[in-house]
Parts: sequence; structure tokens; C-alpha cells
Amino acid sequence: MKARTRTSLAAPALALAGLLAVAGPASADDGTAQGELAPVPLNGVDGGGDAMVWVDGTTLNVEFAATGLLAGSPHAAHLHYGEDAAHQCPSEADDSDGSGTITTTEGVPSYGSVQVSLTTQGDTSPDSALAVDRFDTADGGDIDYQRGSIEVSQDLADSILDGEVALVVHGVDHDGSGAYDGDTESDLDPSLPAEATDPALCGILTASQMDEMPAGGVQTGTGGTAGVEHAGLIAGGGIALLAGAGLTAALAVRRRRADLES
Repeated sequence: MKARTRTSLAAPALALAGLLAVAGPASADDGTAQGELAPVPLNGVDGGGDAMVWVDGTTLNVEFAATGLLAGSPHAAHLHYGEDAAHQCPSEADDSDGSGTITTTEGVPSYGSVQVSLTTQGDTSPDSALAVDRFDTADGGDIDYQRGSIEVSQDLADSILDGEVALVVHGVDHDGSGAYDGDTESDLDPSLPAEATDPALCGILTASQMDEMPAGGVQTGTGGTAGVEHAGLIAGGGIALLAGAGLTAALAVRRRRADLES
């Protein structure tokens, strides 16, 4: 009879322990990160935007919306990261040559080098950093970019969720001509004008509990955090069930003892 009592107590506890295990939090390798895009100082951009990245292991889905860019022109955009970088967007102090503008190279100590090229199709590696024909063109000065299934290293995926990666949109209009021109050559490719590659907007991505863009953009990623914000509630419910099961079992034992004594 004692053995039967122990079995009746153990069964619900084991079953609910399994429930708690299932209801645990998602893998640390999954999550979302978001950032606000702000104008890079000194580069004459009056715009902004928002960005979000869904991280699923080593697969990224990326979305960003940007305004205030040079209309009708392509704008290179990248995820930047460097182990020794400051993990921040540039400031006026980064104008190391005193030219009055900030080049992509001058921003590298702040945000790091190109890790992912946010092209609209084809390769997304740093090799496509200047693939002008495969970057979004600003429609009326706006870009609404979405791309999924971008494969990256585990280190970069972790760094995104650690708040160490920047999304940078390039392409400015220093002289107000409405086109990428001017006599200053790009520090990345002398065949291009500096206006085509200088950074326009920058935002540091930080881990987020949100599942879609703050401005209500369409979610394009499969992400691994949908419902994670409810995991604690699920686990809490499991604990409550476990406590209830223990109380029920205890009452059953008391009734059995009372029957035996009588």
C-alpha cells in the first residue's frame, strides 16, 4: 500500500516535470535584434529609419525602412562588425582627416568592417560590398528592404544578439546636386565618387523581445522568438499545476490514512 502511494505521488510530478521542460525558453541562438537608424554626423543626411534582424541559429532575416536618402539612387547597405570596434555609430570626432565629412573607412573604428552585404539578390558576403546594381534604389528617398535566409557565421549571429553589430546605409549628396558626383574619390573604390559610399544612416542592433518592426513593418523572418515572451507564463503555469498536483496527492494520502485508522 505504501508503494502504491509513492507511485501515485511520483506519476503527476514526473509528468509535470516533462511539461516544464517542454515549456522552457527558446535556444540562446535564436532571437530578434532591432535598431534605430540615425543620420551619420557631418554627412548632410536628414533622414532616419528602423531595422530588425531575426536570428535563427546562423540564418538571418533582415528588414529595414529608411527615409531621407538620395532619391532614384542605389544605396549600399551592410551589417558591420569588428571584434576591436567600439560597437557604436560614428561621431564628429571620427572625421580624422578634417575634411568635414565622415567616410566609410573613418567609421570602421566605431562600427567595424562589412560582414554582410544587404543586396536584393545573389551573394551577401563582403565581396558584394560595392555591388551597386544589386542594392535597393531609394524610391522618393525611401527604402523598404526585406531579405531572408542569409547565412552567417555563429560568431556574427551571436554578436548581433550581443548588441555589437551595426546596420549602415551608404550614399549621400554632399553638394546637393541630386546625384552621386563630385571630384572626391571614394575611399573604397577610386572609380566611384565619395558620395556613393560615404555612410548616410547607422544603427546599432540590440536584442529585442519584439517580433516585428516598431513602425508596423511586415515581418519577413521566421525568427526563433515568437512566443518567447510567454515562456515564463507557461512555465509559471506548469509550476502552479505542479503545486496543485502535490496538494491533491497530499490530501489523498491524508484520506487514505484516515480510512486505515478508522
